[in-house]
Amino acid sequence: MAISHDPWVWAAALLTLAIYSFLYKDNPFYKFAEHLYIGVSVGYFLYFIIWQQIVVPLIYDPLKVLFISPFHTKELLIIPPLILSIMMLGRISPRHAWMSRWPMAYVMGMGAGLAIPAYFQTNIFKQIEGTIISIPPATIEIVSTYYLNKLLVLIIVTCVLLFFYFSREHKGALGRITILGRWFLMLGFGAAFGYTVMARVSLLIGRLDFLLHTWLGIH
Repeated sequence: MAISHDPWVWAAALLTLAIYSFLYKDNPFYKFAEHLYIGVSVGYFLYFIIWQQIVVPLIYDPLKVLFISPFHTKELLIIPPLILSIMMLGRISPRHAWMSRWPMAYVMGMGAGLAIPAYFQTNIFKQIEGTIISIPPATIEIVSTYYLNKLLVLIIVTCVLLFFYFSREHKGALGRITILGRWFLMLGFGAAFGYTVMARVSLLIGRLDFLLHTWLGIH
């Protein structure tokens, strides 16, 4: 057993224990670690994301070039988004909050126009293509397994889609198919939940390994 003498390791270990202390009850140590985490995260986001990746390259540098050469065509394009950005800050004042409606409408319209086609392309069209079309196997030995898997995927997708078909009452054959669709949905949600839990357990194992090995030196 060789306890670490690195002050940063001690800081990380004590903050980890402070967060885990919430498992007992809410306490000042947990609140301090929580506030510190949020503060550091916001500070990192404001400096490295907002300042270094947005303000400096997209606002400060073009304005500096525009100040030196006022008729530089490329940098003139920054003026409309800069005006919209300033109008967005009107949300700070209730008196001028109406100014933010225009940039908000622009952001929502542009975001919807970019996101909806991409969503359909990736989550609908590609999923349909992957369900129906794929490259056949190269060897004869796995042909039967390959087509069995494709048939199983087709059945599961069809049952789940029919489960959300509400134009007809779920009775008879359609009712039996929708029951299968419900079971397939539960299996999918269960697998997703299990994957999420295992991911969190992996994080817990990583922190315990840090506390026992890196901090306390227990091997």
